[in-house]
Amino acid sequence: MTETALSPPHPKAPGIEAGIDEAMIAMVVDRFYAAVREDPLLGPVFNSRVEDWDEHLTKLKAFWSSVVLMTGRYKGRPMPVHVAIEEITPQHFARWLALFAETVERDCPPAAAKLFIDRSRRIAESLHLGIQASRGIIG
Repeated sequence: MTETALSPPHPKAPGIEAGIDEAMIAMVVDRFYAAVREDPLLGPVFNSRVEDWDEHLTKLKAFWSSVVLMTGRYKGRPMPVHVAIEEITPQHFARWLALFAETVERDCPPAAAKLFIDRSRRIAESLHLGIQASRGIIG
């Protein structure tokens, strides 16, 4: 199955109870990354690397579908991609999380926003720790 093919949510996916569906995921990803592209801190990092935004957004929608709906659509490996970005700092993670929270709190029902924020924090923490470990900051 490709990242673009829709898979049904897992019956026990946390997003179901929170009212999240593929349309909400698409809306969140599109609106959030539109803001990221314009952000003074995050925009330069993303815009210098993403050559095809449509393709990237499709991957991100598959990623979030896998995270909150447990569809298994995303087959990528985000850690090596993020480790390779030398300029990522804790400030980038903090801004990414703040902008993401602003987006979902503004555009989603409270239960959905809460789940998105919880998962975004877990993802950021995992990526941040992986980057620190790869840089020898933690061991």
